[in-house]
Amino acid sequence: MTGFIDRAKEQAQRGLAEGKKKIDEAHAHRAGSDLLKKLGAAYYAERSGSGSPEATREALGKLEAHVNAHGDGSIHG
Repeated sequence: MTGFIDRAKEQAQRGLAEGKKKIDEAHAHRAGSDLLKKLGAAYYAERSGSGSPEATREALGKLEAHVNAHGDGSIHG
């Protein structure tokens, strides 16, 4: 009986770990998408005359930091 309980605990722990990993990936993807949108908005504002190159560089830097931390899969589907 103890073996069954131990196996059930292990399966539950694996399930929790997999669920947490998927949630973390979803959060990273959402954050990456937001940073990509902000970069696009900063670039558009710069090109249309209402933004600055500094704002575009800052947005690009934040996106690059995110990609370095989470991989480029966090900004792609």
